[in-house]
Order: sequence, then C-alpha cells, then structure tokens
Amino acid sequence: MTGRVIVVGSINVDLVVAVDELPGPGETVIGGELVVHQGGKGANQAVAAARQGADVVMLGAVGGDDLADGALDALADEGVDVSRVLVSADGTRTGTALIAVSSEGENQIIVAPGANGQVLPEVLETVDPAVGPGDVVVVQHEVPVDVVERVILDAAACEATVLLNPAPARAVSSAVLAHVDVVIPNEHELAALVGRPVPTDRDGLAEASQALGGPMLVVTLGSRGAALAMSGTGGDVNLFPAPEVEVVDTTGAGDTFVGALAAALTRGEPIERAVDTAVQAAAISVTGAGARGGMPRRPRT
Repeated sequence: MTGRVIVVGSINVDLVVAVDELPGPGETVIGGELVVHQGGKGANQAVAAARQGADVVMLGAVGGDDLADGALDALADEGVDVSRVLVSADGTRTGTALIAVSSEGENQIIVAPGANGQVLPEVLETVDPAVGPGDVVVVQHEVPVDVVERVILDAAACEATVLLNPAPARAVSSAVLAHVDVVIPNEHELAALVGRPVPTDRDGLAEASQALGGPMLVVTLGSRGAALAMSGTGGDVNLFPAPEVEVVDTTGAGDTFVGALAAALTRGEPIERAVDTAVQAAAISVTGAGARGGMPRRPRT
C-alpha cells in the first residue's frame, strides 16, 4: 500500500490580471479582465499530488468569509481530504494572492496571508491514523515559521519523508534542515538558504548542497528543468532538462513540481525518477492558464 501525501500549507484565492508587460517599480499598467482562480502554494501542491494519483490530506486554514467554501470545494472536487482544514471563526479572511501575468507567461505575485496565519504548530497531530513511514509530508513558507519548524520535526520523528519547499524565500536554520529529506528551492530561494547567490552550474549546486548539509537538494530551474544534488555523494549533481512547450502561464509550475515529486515518492519511485516525473509535470502545467489550469492528471493505479 502506498503512503499518503500530507500537505501543510496555504490555501488562497488568486486574483489574476493579464498584462502585456509586468510593471516596474512605481509604474502603472493597464491589464485585461480580472480572473479568479483557486490557489495557495499548499493547496496547489495538494491538487498537483492528487492529480498524480496520490492519496492527499490537506492541513491549513481558511477564513470565515464567502471565499472559503469555494476554496474547500475546489480541493474536495480533486479528491483532497479537507476534513482537517481549520475554518476561522473570528472574521479573518481567506488568504488572497494578487497576480499579474505577462504576455510571455511570467508573473508577479503579492500574497495577503489572511487565515493562513492561523495554522497551528501542532497541526500534524490532527492526522489520524498517525503519520508514519511511507507518508510524505510537504511544507512551504506561506504559513508561520513556527508551524514549518514544528511540522518538520514532528514528521521526521514519525519517520515520514519530509519535503520542504522554502517559498517565499527565507533562511532556514541548520538544525531544522537536518530533519528535512528533500529541500526544493528555486534559484532565488536557494540563495536565501545559503546566504548568497549561487551559480546554477554543477559546481555551484554541488557547493550549495554541501553547505546545506543533510537534505537532498532539488533546485527548480524554470525552462531549464531541475537539478538534483544527492547528500553525502561528494557533490554529484544530476540535471533533468525540461521539454520545450508553448508557455501560457508559469503560475503554479513550481507547485506542480513539488506535488508531482511528492506523489512519485509515495509510489516508491527512486528520487532520480521522481525528479524527472516532476519536471515533465511542471512543463505541462505552464501550457494552461492559472496555477492549476495546466496541471496534468495521472490515472490512479
């Protein structure tokens, strides 16, 4: 029996406007029609994992507002277990992201966390039966830092596989990273982890992996694919190129990658194959609009 993907993270509603070019500092641009999508890095990763056939549990929080039902229904419709998502009772709003998408598919994102700030540090304890070996626990940085740290420590103590997507970028203590199995940053987030910009060639990534210590390092490289640096291998780095696709919207590509990687690991795929699976899924995801519009589906087996 395969394990579950347990995602601890944000649940947002995305307000998206298409523009010809992304605005610079202090610049106003005229965009197209406002479009509403369901989002949040945690929720997106849960959907991506569910579409890859995984058994997914979502742990997070939504507001006591008119956006909450739509956010939860969208997750439930994908087969994600939302029974343990907290619904705020104090008037806090559901998390909201303001997203501009350029004609080249690049984006700028501003997030108002809302109820995501109410996720409790002991949230993993709400999962029954207990988290254990075979489960993959996924966490990101759109919930409070004490939640991230507690979830990592609790999941590691239960011998689950721990995936950390350190987005948005912020530093993570070496004591916490020591309990992470796979850390999945992009280039900017990797710089925050090691405290300086890092070249994304083999030598630079090998050096970054050694600086981080224990976890396997998987760096997402956008249209270039991803790189895997195995811990304890003396700096070996494997590159996984992405296929060429027609880009519509890159929003959610990183989340697709993380969710697909988590799902592959619950199926028992070795990390190299899991990374390649995630690269292919992320490439497909950018061919659709919105964070979830292009996320691919894998039949359940």
